[in-house]
Amino acid sequence: MVVRAVVFDLFDTLVDLSMQDLPRVEIAGRSVPSTAGLLHEVVAAHTDVDFARFLAVLTDVDRSFRETRHAQGLEFPTLERFEKVVARLGVDAPELPRLLTETHMDLIREQVTIPGHHGRVLEDLSHRARLGLCSNFSHAAMALSLLDDCGFRAHLDALAISEAVGVRKPRAEIFEAVLAELGVAPEEALHVGDSLTADIGGAAPLGIRTVWITRRVADREAALRDYAGPRPDFVIADLSEVEALLDRP
Repeated sequence: MVVRAVVFDLFDTLVDLSMQDLPRVEIAGRSVPSTAGLLHEVVAAHTDVDFARFLAVLTDVDRSFRETRHAQGLEFPTLERFEKVVARLGVDAPELPRLLTETHMDLIREQVTIPGHHGRVLEDLSHRARLGLCSNFSHAAMALSLLDDCGFRAHLDALAISEAVGVRKPRAEIFEAVLAELGVAPEEALHVGDSLTADIGGAAPLGIRTVWITRRVADREAALRDYAGPRPDFVIADLSEVEALLDRP
């Protein structure tokens, strides 16, 4: 069947995200890249809490919601995350969760790089198919701002971001949401992403043809060995290879 739509993952597919350049902090005797140090500075401006206490609360909130929502494929919005942290710290500062969210997302945004040719790739593809985004991300506003800043949003006909949809890949609902907005059947779409579990494992059972992009995959063979789900229909190293797939049976 003719490909009428191409759906993209966001991070490490349309744009690259490297967390290794975040500020480093000491956690359990190890120096690790993290936003926690600057987040603590924001909290410390409102209440007398040391870094160890802040980190313990943040870690416990994250663990709790990984074991509940993420285990069920549900999103845990960044703002809600920090609302929980502030509440557990017992801080009476209604503006603090928003400040923490902004600080965290500003730091994440600084770690994003945009391959220079991707805008041209999207523009060329937009003349041949409808384009969509299907992304696991806990703060839709930052994702949308990023897409605006790099000029990609103008080429996208549909957006499904997990914070807005409420569920995360590989759950079917987020793929179904973007397909519905694009107005195409699963077999008329390609889904392009870097995660075998989230992207390939989520899209393939719906009948969407899948494209595994390995530009940011450190060890492709190891990733395949560790993955028990459906194999990708296509494997590419660069986004520029997608257009040729539109003509493949």
